[in-house]
Amino acid sequence: MNKLLKLSLIIVLTSCAAPARKQVKLDFETPPPESQTARLDSAWWHVFNDNQLNQVLGKALQKNGNLIIAASNIRAAAAQAKIAGAPLFPQLSSSLQGSKSKQNFIGLPIGDGGDILSSESVSYGLSLNVSWELDLWGKLRSDQAAAVAQLQASQADYIAAQLSLVGQVCKVWFAVIASNGQMELAKATVENWRSSYERVKRRYESGLTTSLDLRLSHSNLARAQADYSASQFQYESVLRQLETLLWQFPHANIAHSAALPALSENVPEGLSANLLNRRPDLAAAERRLAAAGATVSGAKRALLPQISLTGSRGTSSTALGDLLSGDFSVWSFAGNILQPLFQGGRLRANVSLAKSQEGIALMQYQNSALQAFAEVGNALSNEKYLKEQEEALRIAVEQALAARELAETQYTRGIIDFITMLETQRAAFDTERLHLDVNRQRLDARVDLYLALGGGFEVETTQESL
Repeated sequence: MNKLLKLSLIIVLTSCAAPARKQVKLDFETPPPESQTARLDSAWWHVFNDNQLNQVLGKALQKNGNLIIAASNIRAAAAQAKIAGAPLFPQLSSSLQGSKSKQNFIGLPIGDGGDILSSESVSYGLSLNVSWELDLWGKLRSDQAAAVAQLQASQADYIAAQLSLVGQVCKVWFAVIASNGQMELAKATVENWRSSYERVKRRYESGLTTSLDLRLSHSNLARAQADYSASQFQYESVLRQLETLLWQFPHANIAHSAALPALSENVPEGLSANLLNRRPDLAAAERRLAAAGATVSGAKRALLPQISLTGSRGTSSTALGDLLSGDFSVWSFAGNILQPLFQGGRLRANVSLAKSQEGIALMQYQNSALQAFAEVGNALSNEKYLKEQEEALRIAVEQALAARELAETQYTRGIIDFITMLETQRAAFDTERLHLDVNRQRLDARVDLYLALGGGFEVETTQESL
């Protein structure tokens, strides 16, 4: 029995290692690595230099319910992996039994009263039982490898959930600041058009303009007031969305930065395609593919014979106190071989099912890789074109504001008509609003790029081996 236990521990210790991460060759060509590579910046959001955002992200990572669910999935997968590895260990159990019996001997009267002869007996038994299935073909190890790979996939899913949450919080944070800016812009526009209305009204009362100018001015003031109310609703709605991500009651009352952060860090050239290897969603897809492969291996090995060993050792006595002190030992040892013969095709169908699921996992992995490259490409393009838009709109805002000021002065002097001034005011308002929105889009695009790369970037030059 001691030799059996030692042998079982050796086999268990050599079979509990996690499955190696093997590289899967994709069916499409991937871009070759460049001479420059980037390291993962685990706290890439610090590039925005917003301490309030950093604090909000800390709260979100601690309290968000989706992360709590993802962490629970890891614990469940860890339990499944432990369950899958349990058959590799010998199964030990102990039992303590006691019995008392009485036997009557009919037909053998003894004594004056014709009493029936009887006897009573008491027995106690203490045993340690061992059962073990020898994993000669590696079926149990394949099952455990599949479970461990699923655990690793769950861990990668948790990291992916963290990245996704950080991205969502950053985007909503920028949306809050931009919505506040739009609301302040709408408020300023109301004041500007109220001033214009008062100017037109005075000119109308003095007979210097027509009622058409007065009505158009009044209409634009009312429209500006409607836009201001809509911007207030949008601002409060985005605030509630942020508080929901923070797992707080959405009362639309949370402190935030006053202005959108500036992007001081440019995207480096020559980012390596190998950066995508750190994306947690790709890691999870690869681990599920490894789990599917291990499941195929286990299904094939289920067709082979199963060898089981059982044994027990213990003592028995008619006195309970003699179980540990007396030498009344009993033991047994047995082995059996089970060869599956006919099960209606169930085992071979399991092999076919596992192969099909492995094929699906492979296609899902390849699809995830393609989507990753597409996301990086889109994010890089967005970064480039939005930067060009922002620079052009910055100039447009400067010129539109100067044109509005000039038009208001010329209208007061009677040089231009009201329609010209009105169009100039509208153009200035629309250009400012569009410029603010493009600023927010640039920040969102940078977040998308970080998420697509699986993190930030710090460029360092390396020499590629030939």
